Parts: sequence; structure tokens; C-alpha cells
Amino acid sequence: MDIMETIKEQVENNPILLYMKGSPNQPQCGFSARTVQALMACGERFAYVDVLSNPDVRANLPKYANWPTFPQLWVNGELIGGCDIVTEMAESGELETLIKEAAAANPA
Repeated sequence: MDIMETIKEQVENNPILLYMKGSPNQPQCGFSARTVQALMACGERFAYVDVLSNPDVRANLPKYANWPTFPQLWVNGELIGGCDIVTEMAESGELETLIKEAAAANPA
């Protein structure tokens, strides 16, 4: 399967998806760590892709998303943003609302 199709499938099939460096238990950069903390504080399950162990995804996701950096949070197929945006949304309460709504609409 073409890598762009793989990314499209990941984005479409995971209501809450984080492309990050490392894993939620072992983030490999500070931006990924802060984003994971904000997401975990919402209390819902989310999928993730470690771009360090998936070099094809790491190379092509910026083109797919038109967003150059990692991490990238996707909710319901839409790019929400990176660390700064996620952190700001967490502080305002917007992130929890968004995540809870996505989780409720897509029960596991």
C-alpha cells in the first residue's frame, strides 16, 4: 500500500490519533511529552504512531498534512495541530471537550 494511503487510513480509522516521537509512555522529545500529558489529562484512549520507528510516515506526513512538525494531533480526521495549539486548547478547556466528544461518538 502507498504510504499516503496508509496515512489516510490511519487518520480516518482512528478518531483520536497522535503522530509523535516515541510512545506515550516514553516520549522522545519534549513537545511530544507535553502533548501526551495534555491528551492523557482528558482521560480518553487515543491511538498513536511513533514517527521515529516509521520513517516513511515521518517523511510523508508533513506533505499529507501540510504541517511541517511533530507531534500532530488528529481528531475525527481533522488536523488539530501541534504541541503549542494542543497545550493552549488544554489550558482553555477546549481540548477536553473535543476529545470527550470524539470518544463518545466513536465508542471502542
